[in-house]
Amino acid sequence: MRNRQKVNDQMRIVVASGKGGTGKTLVTANLAFVLSQKMAITLEDCDVEEPNLHLYFPSSGKETVVTITVPGIDESACTLCGKCGEACRYGAITALSDRVLIFPDLCHSCGGCALACPALAIEEVERPIGMIKVSFPLPGLKLISGRLNEGEVQTVAVIREVRTRSEDDPLVIADAPPGTSCPLVETLEGCNYCLLVTEPTPFGLHDLALAAEVVQVMGVPAGIVINKNDGNDGDIVDFAKTHSLPVLMSIPLDREIARVHNNGDLVCLKFPEWRERFAALAHCLLGEYAGGGA
Repeated sequence: MRNRQKVNDQMRIVVASGKGGTGKTLVTANLAFVLSQKMAITLEDCDVEEPNLHLYFPSSGKETVVTITVPGIDESACTLCGKCGEACRYGAITALSDRVLIFPDLCHSCGGCALACPALAIEEVERPIGMIKVSFPLPGLKLISGRLNEGEVQTVAVIREVRTRSEDDPLVIADAPPGTSCPLVETLEGCNYCLLVTEPTPFGLHDLALAAEVVQVMGVPAGIVINKNDGNDGDIVDFAKTHSLPVLMSIPLDREIARVHNNGDLVCLKFPEWRERFAALAHCLLGEYAGGGA
């Protein structure tokens, strides 16, 4: 695991959830907007299997293809010795009696097969897996969106490319992929604070517990935002108290909020009171919890 904590003095806030559909994009987009009104901010869409922050900040931008390297066989040099297949721990390459089979979807681009080949018959070739788009939809806002190609599985590789484009930026808000597996860990690595968005349902509590465990293991300070709060949030509040996680915001289960968000609009632009609440959340994150100043 690479250590990004010492790359620069960047402040990085990740908005995450244990499950999809809790409203982390709502929180991310509105938080980024209010911050952009006061300072330069970079917004990362690391939910690369289903990026949608660009819907709230439409703009043209520069697109770059994301590639990984996979082995290519020089059949004129290959002796079919099978050393490449023995070296691959992912089952991505197999030597038969008359040819070598490569399974690019299984390849982790480690290069082990090329190192193991005594005939130097393997070279690394580029394979596209996704796209990165960088745009500037608002004067104070830089948006970096990652998109994984349909059918691809190298989610982490695309997220890593998203992050390389913000390494020199002082303030980053990242929309993490749902779940608690490797893509979330890649997004959280080196971050200063994590907002865990949840909803007051049994599934919401279950997946909140999983996500909270991940941030705890990684040593990342965290707080909770309860979305779609219908008032039955007792279990979430009890969990927060038990695990010393502050509840920083509660967004009610409200038809108008859902309508505005689902139409691709920002809640904080439609409702001035929510602009104030997200500004207060930003002040809390930059001030009290991260040692900065809003």
